[in-house]
Amino acid sequence: MADTNFKPFVAPDVKMKELTVKSIVLGCIFGIIFGAATVYLALKAGLTVTASIPIAVIAITLGRKFFKTTILENNIIQTTGSAGETIAGGVAFTLPGFLFLSLPSSANYFDYITIFILAIFGGILGTLMMIPLRRSLIVKEHGTLPYPEGTACGDVLIAGEKGGEFAKTAFYGLGFAFVYAILQKILHIIAETPFYMTKQVNRFLPSARVSADITPEYLGIGYIIGPRIGGVLVGGGVLAWLAIIPLLATLVPADAIATQLVKLGYLASLTTPGGQGGWDPATHTFANYSSAIYYAYVRQIAAGTVAAGGFITLIKTIPTIVSSFKGSISSLSRDGVEANKGDVPRTERDLNIKIVAIGSILLVLLMAFLPQLPGDSVGQKLLIGLLVVIFGAFFVTVSSRIVGLIGTSNNPISGMTIATLMATCLVFIAIGWSGKAYEPMALVVGGMICIAAANAGGTSQDLKSGYIVGATPKYQQIALFIGAIVSSIIIGLTIKFLDKPTTDMIAKGMAPDAHAIGSLYFPAPQSTLMATLIKGIQSSSLDWQYVVVGVFLAITMELCGIKSLSFAIGAYLPLSTTLPIFLGSAIRGVVDHQKKKKNIQVSAEEEELGKGNLFATGLVAGGAVAGVLIAVLSGMNATGPLMASLNLEEGMSHALGQGGYYVLAVAFFAFMGWILYRIAKQQQKVEL
Repeated sequence: MADTNFKPFVAPDVKMKELTVKSIVLGCIFGIIFGAATVYLALKAGLTVTASIPIAVIAITLGRKFFKTTILENNIIQTTGSAGETIAGGVAFTLPGFLFLSLPSSANYFDYITIFILAIFGGILGTLMMIPLRRSLIVKEHGTLPYPEGTACGDVLIAGEKGGEFAKTAFYGLGFAFVYAILQKILHIIAETPFYMTKQVNRFLPSARVSADITPEYLGIGYIIGPRIGGVLVGGGVLAWLAIIPLLATLVPADAIATQLVKLGYLASLTTPGGQGGWDPATHTFANYSSAIYYAYVRQIAAGTVAAGGFITLIKTIPTIVSSFKGSISSLSRDGVEANKGDVPRTERDLNIKIVAIGSILLVLLMAFLPQLPGDSVGQKLLIGLLVVIFGAFFVTVSSRIVGLIGTSNNPISGMTIATLMATCLVFIAIGWSGKAYEPMALVVGGMICIAAANAGGTSQDLKSGYIVGATPKYQQIALFIGAIVSSIIIGLTIKFLDKPTTDMIAKGMAPDAHAIGSLYFPAPQSTLMATLIKGIQSSSLDWQYVVVGVFLAITMELCGIKSLSFAIGAYLPLSTTLPIFLGSAIRGVVDHQKKKKNIQVSAEEEELGKGNLFATGLVAGGAVAGVLIAVLSGMNATGPLMASLNLEEGMSHALGQGGYYVLAVAFFAFMGWILYRIAKQQQKVEL
């Protein structure tokens, strides 16, 4: 039911600057920055963090000091900017899957134009389908659907309007992360991945490897997600790298591991040296057994765990899905489009409902005739377009309702995408489209639904923020369309730059024409999973025995009361990714424990704006953006050689020894963790 007593911060009859050139430009800039950072994090860690609140905080500070923006302009800034983060996550979770499909020609679709088109189409679809749902979900159910991130963001904007500066801490974190990134990724004074690995002949724990990518963004992510999720993530990594890999290293002969790597394409042949793990055909041994076993077996087991975890998450939300869809449809049938007719208040003006119908038809037609998309005929592409619109209408509704209840970070996007891919493949097989040639077409459907559902969740939160502050929905919807288009330009460029091996990667043995995405540098776990599922259904080429082990591993976790999807992602990713995230979450756990001991009570909004969260957000944004910029500079002909000449790693390793070099790096990381801890302990007074 609608809250009839609710009054927005800015009354409907108040005239105030809102959709202005400066608000759109600033929003696009933030969308570009956080979009690029999200791509980097999604490919590297398989995780994303919400950008709306950080953008709102920064917009308030910059707006008050330099641009004299109103609260409604600040709301447009965060609305426009947030589109970049949600679309980037959907793109990075699916579209790199073109690289991992059965036919080598499928990788041809992983080009800038195709990525750009699918990113824009998916982003627009997510916002388009939310236009008729806003009144039913945001307005009429204001008292029942809290939309936690949207509510917090609205409170942030109101608090900023009342006064007080609280972005300074985030800027400190961003600056610290930039300096750290220069020392680590350019000068290499700080080692990127210190590790310790036992030998294959170790009688207690053979080929066990403990490593950590000690970067600012991982520490910040860990603090933001907290000890519960951080512990489950690293738990999956511990099982994979310190239990399963040592066990298989004991039981499976090297030749069998090499044969499996050849089958999966990670090794050219049994007589060819190299490949994952560094195969030596003369001695029949690996230089790195843990890496060889990880690629040969563990990734397939973990892929089954991720798939099952996503599907279980989706099944658990079926009651919510059914009620959401029924509630939204019944609300639409009752209300019709009355909000768009006659003289309605400014705060109730949406874009015309006709835009949804016209936009959906145009989307299908464009997909049918654009040559950059997979499909041999207009008929095939028309079916793809129709499936996208049908699944999009359903999952946009589902996504919006779910984030209204449990927040964007808990939205089961992976489960929705898996369900879409399975349904699409089954439709294909039913009409006789089986085989490898149809795999890219299935990925297009799944990718666009993933992007649309992710953007719909973010759009819902933005519209909730706007409802609280008294924004004009029509202007927010326009801003979201603009943000989707502008951020998509940079998202495609970012992915392509990150896929190109840097001089550093080449120096460490990667071929100049290889793909960095899919390697240890950018594992892209969700994209690899999507491709694995499509190949398994379309071509029946999947090693189901390993996948089934992963499925029952997910079921075991659920029976133990553990969210299997987080655990599965931890098992799929290298331990070097999950361990530093866990350390950041442990700092959060210590800080929260100390607050509890001192009986310090804070609301959810105050927690979002606490100094620890803001500094951690700065670490994430600064570290990720620096990582993207450095990757771009390293890949450019003009700056690549210069970046390589600044590398001090060899000199540092020679002077300190490999062990000393790693100890120094750990000391730097510990210092950063100590600073985060000290800042997080400080209390920030927030008036809400």
